[in-house]
Parts: sequence; structure tokens; C-alpha cells
Amino acid sequence: RMLTRTPSVIAQVFLLLSIVLVIAIAVIQINHQQILSPGLKYGIVLDAGSSRTTVYVYEWPAEKENDTGVVSQTFKCIVKGPGISSYESNPEALARPLDNCLNKVKERIPVHLHKNTSVYLGATAGMRLLRLQNETAANEVLASIQNYFRAQPFEFRGAQIISGPEEGVYGWITANYLMGNFLERNLWRTWVHPYGKETVGALDLGGASTQISFIPEDSQENFNGTLPVKLYGYNYNVYTHSFQCYGRDEAEKRLLALLLQKSNTSSNVDNPCYPQNYNTALPMKYFSGSLCTQSLRPANYYPNQLVNFHGTGDPGLCQEMVSLLFNFTACSDREECPFNGIHQPKVKGNFVAFSGFYYTINALNLSGHFSLADFNSSMWFFCSQSWTQLRFMLPKFEEIYARSYCFSANFIYYLLVHGYNFDAETWPHVHFQKEVGNSSIAWSLGYMLSLTNMIPAEGKLIQLPLKPSLFAGLLIFLTATALLCLLFLVYLCIVSGNQKNISRVEHVFVPE
Repeated sequence: RMLTRTPSVIAQVFLLLSIVLVIAIAVIQINHQQILSPGLKYGIVLDAGSSRTTVYVYEWPAEKENDTGVVSQTFKCIVKGPGISSYESNPEALARPLDNCLNKVKERIPVHLHKNTSVYLGATAGMRLLRLQNETAANEVLASIQNYFRAQPFEFRGAQIISGPEEGVYGWITANYLMGNFLERNLWRTWVHPYGKETVGALDLGGASTQISFIPEDSQENFNGTLPVKLYGYNYNVYTHSFQCYGRDEAEKRLLALLLQKSNTSSNVDNPCYPQNYNTALPMKYFSGSLCTQSLRPANYYPNQLVNFHGTGDPGLCQEMVSLLFNFTACSDREECPFNGIHQPKVKGNFVAFSGFYYTINALNLSGHFSLADFNSSMWFFCSQSWTQLRFMLPKFEEIYARSYCFSANFIYYLLVHGYNFDAETWPHVHFQKEVGNSSIAWSLGYMLSLTNMIPAEGKLIQLPLKPSLFAGLLIFLTATALLCLLFLVYLCIVSGNQKNISRVEHVFVPE
């Protein structure tokens, strides 16, 4: 009997111990698991503008907020040299200027993430013009970029020429994102949609085009330029329009071509928008070779012929000449049609003006928002200065920009006041700004935000106390041990029962 009882006790102990261990391991595995973030993802956007290319590096958590990544700018690099459209005759030369910035980008992004980091190149108005002028050359430039990125460690997702409305909407997304109009952190540090916040309009002035984007008073009204945008689970109807040839550089080329057309001589031309006593000689192709100045091209057009421009620093005459760049008669006094026959809803709410707008305002020693009267007086004072005086007035003096700030200021005045219909009351609602925090206000961030809608979110990673294989092995071993102990105990019960029955039978048949 003792021999039977000892194995039974041992089996019961092992059975109980196995059950306790299975429960304990399961509880530990569930209650002590750690939820880890899948880390950061990176994206690279090349803003290939008409005058230069800028490389931006963005990062965001791999788990996303309402299907859109919470994106921040971590690095910015300006590629040396002109915009990519300037390489139409030698596309292969694009690689060397890009190398310097891309080498810096490689250092900023962890090496093990290079192959999973997407690169996008968006070309704007400079390439839009080149495609209109010479589609073959535009395709060769884009093909050269494709070849360059094939040799890079990143995942190149293509080089494309984005449309004017796309550029406008992406700029609007950037401005509102950076100002917290889409997302904000609440007291519990989680991202929520801000209650009651109005979006701001966006004014972008590039080298070859300018964009205006905002949500109209009646956002349901069907304007031709209204585009639907969905971000962070919310829908927006954004009015946007891009004016080709109304970028700062192309507009100035049109002014120079117009001054040459109105001049009595083709070799010496007075420019009221250039500072007093400033002189420069420009080849005719510099301003008349553009598609934007084709209608102003002289009959005796010689691309390499030099034209001497003499600055007279006349603010009144400069303003008069700049007004000729706008076609105010095309609207025939129709309401909500400021210039060039384009239908535009009435401007509403606050606006942020960036890119070329900001740099010109900064040169006038203005910042943020101010009255229209202050702008006019600063512009008049600036335009009255001589070339020598300007050298001491500007914090950063570069000839190609310094000579053109007076023109830019007058152009901005006409574009905003007579073009978009801002007045003395609504002008102070325009905030001239370059960046918010460490992020530049540029269409490229909006582009990245839109693209993250198409990047699948990664689930959170769960780190368990025991590796799944070890956990499964222990469960199988302990369960098998418990089953064996249980079977052994059943066996002992059966054996014990049989022995009792035999004893009873023997007791019955024992002779008296």
C-alpha cells in the first residue's frame, strides 16, 4: 500500500505544480508584455523649383494618426546651382550638384533604413514651362534624375512635374499643418483635431509661378479651382489657382522685355525699378528667351546681343510699369474676377505668405503682419535709394537679388491689392513668414503629408517576457507533464480498485 501511495503523491504534486506553472507563465506573458513603437520612418522630397532645388528630409512615427503620418522636417539642404530646367542642354551635369546634399542626407538617416526610405522629386513651374517649350528636353532632364537615383541606396519613387493647382494645395496643407490647424496635442499628450480652429489661406511666390489657396466663404459653391482634400479624417474644399509666368523671376523678365519694347534704342534702356546708378548688361536671351516673354520678343531678336539697363530708381514710374504686367481688362468688371479673366472667390480669413513674398518683405525691413500704409511707405523709401546706399541697408547683399527688390515689392503690391483684392482692411490679415519652428513653409511638406496617406501604417510591436518559441515549448512540456500525471493517477485508481475487488472475492471464497 505504501508503494502505491508514494507514486500517487508524487504524481499529484507534479500535476499541481504543472497547472500552477502554466497559469503563472501565461499571466506573466500577458501582463508583463511591453508595447514598443515600430520606430521612425523617413521620406525625402526634392523641391525642384525654377531657380533652385531644395532637398528636405522628413520623419514620422511608423504608427500613424488617422491614416496620415505626423510628419516633421529634420534636415534641409539647398543644391548649389540653378533649377533643374536650366540643365536642358546638358542633363548629365545634374548629378554633381545633387551629390553634395545627398551625401549629407545619407548621414542623417540611419543606414539600415536607407533602402526603405522613399525619395520623391517634384518639379514645379520651371519644368512646366520647359515641357511646354521643349517636351523632349524636359523628359531627358527627368530621365537623368531617374538614372542618378538608381545608383542611390534609397527607394526612388519617381520624378514628376506637379501641376500648378497641386503646388498650391500642397502649400496650403503645409501652412495649416505647421500652424496646428489639423492636429494638436491635448492634456494627455495625444493628438486630437483642434476644436473651432479656422484654416489659413496660403500665398506662394516662386520663380516662375505664384499660387493662392484658401477655403472660400461658401466652401460648397462650385468654383472651377476648388479641390477636395482629406487629412486626419476631415474633408476640406480648397480653392486654389496657379498663375504661370507670374513668379518673381519670370515677371521681372517680362518687365525687362516690356522696357526694351518701349525704349527708343535696343542697346541702352532705363529701368525705373533698378536702384539709382545701377548698371548691368544682360544678353537678350536672358529675358526674351523665356516662353513667358514670347509675345514681347522684338522682331530683331539676337539671343546673345547685350542690352545695357540703367537704374533710375523712380518708384512712381516703376509702379506704373509693373501694372502693365497684369491684364485687368480681361474681366470686364465682372465680380470676383480680379485679373487675367480668372474667377476667384472673395478672400476670407487669415493668410500666410511665404517663399518670395517673405524674402522681399524682409528686405524692406518689415516682418510678420503690418498695415498696407506701412508697406507702401517702406516700399517707396526703399525704391528711392541709390545702389551705393542699398549696400549698407541690406543685411545680406547679393547683387542679383538686391537690384530686384524694388520691382518685387511693387509686383507684390499689384498682385495682392489689384490682383487678389486685398485692401487696407484685409491686408493686416496677411502674415509674411518663412517657417514655423524648424520647418520651412513650402509645398514639399504638404506633398509628403499627402503621400503618407498611401504609406501603410505599421502596427505597434509587442515585446514579450519570454520568446514565443520558449513560451510555446514550456506550455507544451508542462501540459504534457500534467496530462501524464493525470493519466498515471487514473491508472493508479484503476489498479487500486481492481486490487480491492480481488481482495473481496478472495475473502468470499476462503474456506471456513
